[in-house]
Amino acid sequence: MTASDPKADLHFYLQSARDALLWKLEGLSEYDIRRPLTPTGTNLLGLVKHTAGVELGYLGDTFGRPSGEPLPWLDDGAEPNADMWVAPDQSREQIVDLYHRAWAHADATIDALALDTVGRVPWWPSGKDEVTLHHAVVRVIADTHRHAGHADIVRELMDGAVGMDKDNGSMPPGDAAWWADHRDRLERAAREADREA
Repeated sequence: MTASDPKADLHFYLQSARDALLWKLEGLSEYDIRRPLTPTGTNLLGLVKHTAGVELGYLGDTFGRPSGEPLPWLDDGAEPNADMWVAPDQSREQIVDLYHRAWAHADATIDALALDTVGRVPWWPSGKDEVTLHHAVVRVIADTHRHAGHADIVRELMDGAVGMDKDNGSMPPGDAAWWADHRDRLERAAREADREA
């Protein structure tokens, strides 16, 4: 067994989630990357905006390494959920560039500090706000993968595109007819289970 590098392992899983999230924007119109597809308004570009703020907060501010990036949606008095959608005057490029800058800032923090370095999460309650860099990175990985999963579902609802990237769908083979039959079979099984309950 080869020895592993904990920081390299963490970075690999963080970067794979980042890449999956951004891939969900590819080939879509401005409307499609912004349109809400759930009752709570989940949309692709909003997920990217939110995740950029998460990285800058947990892997920047928490360790006394503020990025200097203006994030008005996190200011006191900002409307609730302002980090989960993108106004018409903000471009896709602005949000994606912000996310790339957030990656660079977060990666610099991970590279500069030991994993047992303790930081303070500014938005957590006083006395319960300490966190190690290791914990913060794992938290950001979990959050980013969670939102990449949201994005996967939102994108599938739009055009059927699924997976980690265009070359890795992580799905068994099947054409549209096979998937329609599969979904119908699951629907029948769900209805049968409900009748028997």
